[in-house]
Amino acid sequence: MNYRQVHLDFHTSEKIEGIGKNFDKKEFQQALIKGHVNSITLFAKCHHGWAYFPSETNEMHPNLDFDLLRAQIEAAHEIGVRTPVYLSAGMDEKTVRNHPEWLRENYDNSMGSGVSFETAWYHPLCMNSPYLDYLLAQIKEVCEKYDADGIFLDIVGVNPCWCPNCMKELYANGKSPTDYAAVLGLAEKTYKNYVDRVRETIDSVKPGLPVFHNGGHIRHGRRDLAYANTHLELESLPTGGWGYDHFPVSAAYARTIGMEYLGMTGKFHTSWGEFGGFKHPNALRYETSLSIANGAGCSIGDQLHPDGKMDMATYELIGKAYEELEKKEEYLVGSENIADIGVISTEAVDNYYVDSDIPKGFSTTIGASNSGAARILLEGNYLFNFIDLEEDFSKYKLIIMPDSEVCDNLIKEKLKKYVAGGGKILASGKSAMDIDGNFAVDFGCEFDGENEYQPSYIRPCFDTKSLLSSAYVVYSKGYKVKNVSGTVLANCENPYFNRTAEHFCSHKHTPNNKEDSFPSVIQGKDGIYIAFDIFSEYAEKGSITIKEIVCNLIDRLVTDKSVITNLPAQGVVTLTKQNNRKIVHLLYASPVKRGNGIEIIEDIIPIQNTEVSVLAGKPQKVYLAPQKEEINFTYENGYVKIVVDNFECHQMIVIEK
Repeated sequence: MNYRQVHLDFHTSEKIEGIGKNFDKKEFQQALIKGHVNSITLFAKCHHGWAYFPSETNEMHPNLDFDLLRAQIEAAHEIGVRTPVYLSAGMDEKTVRNHPEWLRENYDNSMGSGVSFETAWYHPLCMNSPYLDYLLAQIKEVCEKYDADGIFLDIVGVNPCWCPNCMKELYANGKSPTDYAAVLGLAEKTYKNYVDRVRETIDSVKPGLPVFHNGGHIRHGRRDLAYANTHLELESLPTGGWGYDHFPVSAAYARTIGMEYLGMTGKFHTSWGEFGGFKHPNALRYETSLSIANGAGCSIGDQLHPDGKMDMATYELIGKAYEELEKKEEYLVGSENIADIGVISTEAVDNYYVDSDIPKGFSTTIGASNSGAARILLEGNYLFNFIDLEEDFSKYKLIIMPDSEVCDNLIKEKLKKYVAGGGKILASGKSAMDIDGNFAVDFGCEFDGENEYQPSYIRPCFDTKSLLSSAYVVYSKGYKVKNVSGTVLANCENPYFNRTAEHFCSHKHTPNNKEDSFPSVIQGKDGIYIAFDIFSEYAEKGSITIKEIVCNLIDRLVTDKSVITNLPAQGVVTLTKQNNRKIVHLLYASPVKRGNGIEIIEDIIPIQNTEVSVLAGKPQKVYLAPQKEEINFTYENGYVKIVVDNFECHQMIVIEK
């Protein structure tokens, strides 16, 4: 695992002179040393299409007069730094100009990127064209000529395409370009052919050389796509459009499929290609700590100036994060994250149902419900994974099915087997039921259709952590259920009427009619059902009452949590096991919005008197890492109880038998 990697972008226009003229071996090495870097991804070919070495299969950048790639690899290897090599696969603007017939196209004949040639952006190529052979020759040349420690191929994935090559193949197979299922099937075949031929090409020169195909997101429920790689790099730049919610979800899925993975962020204030943009050092400290706490290595994106000179301010910045990380690595290698809760990813369900008879609309792609579930679990200090339908459910004390996960017979049987073994399910919305509206397991209730009122109100039969019980507004869609044998934990109260031009009351929505009430949260033998799209609600509205209701329900179903802590809501807690020890990761930072909605981290506030209880055998010693400072603990009812007097950003607690 490369815990301290840099991804050194070098997308460089042919309009710029003097490419690499200021490259200096010693300075390059000094930058890597200052940054505490142990792996750096270097460019053989960029999105503009140019090679950065004397190439026989491509054209070297017209304003580069030496082998920059070789110079960088040799300089890095001399100081023990690994060098995966990057080739832009899906974008090659030079080739687009020479072979427009190789372009990927949308159904309306627009460019696959959705932008015209009048726009300052790249245009993607189709792998079902002669371009693939052109690309494979470039990959083979790099493997033959250079001591690469891996191959990174960018901007690839299953991409539906209506280019002439794809249209011709569709027609030859008796399919229509208006048949989206047929187009998607061809896209799947095209991508499978691409990854297979890449692997064959690399193995013909360097068998087993690591390779990663980057598409910007690891698709939940598509293990076949993940396994086309030797490892995963989870591209997730919080300020670059991914946000701070994306990485915890992505990592929580990646760690279930048995592969090594890196968390990829950037040094930029915004995103890729931002020259002169810098994060605050505290942001990179937090983001790299978040990666390792979630079982990932780290990769930080940078972009080399066209003149080849490394920016020392950047590597001073990176070094502040990686110097800390380097001291922690002995507690990371071979560790495995522990989770009490498995959240069935709505994206994974959607991928599962691609070829199903289940009607569209019953499942959703990654979005609000996944994000809302992750946010509640993070803020509630729960240990969780996002899981697909191939995962072993028995690993978890609780399965959460958020909002829209309809069941076919295969899933129903898996759920029944899980609850028969003592597992519990928390479901919401249209989850955990078949297309006829029958629940797969016993929640003690029957589904009775959608609620015609929106918004409506939820009145729990208990006080929340912060408030006494009241009627709390829920803006998302609600549903009706009939209690059969369960315990009612909350009721729904409808408004007097839906808000229209003819019927409205006050500024926002109609108040609750206390006489129009019926059950909305019911606990049965196998778990709890919530008759609202409650997780999407939290993602979109962020109401404290919604979070505290859900946390109360989780705590009813999981009474032996692996970690209990009073860490504040913006904190993150994870737990790993490594040989004979358990390691608690505590993190705290609070992103704020600046400018036009960019989330940034600047100040990191020290957190004091953090109480942590860990379900574990009685330890020989407990200490803070990497400080190796022993701390006092008590042991009671199977829990190791600790108080961390003070920590800042990230603290590990090692419980050693």
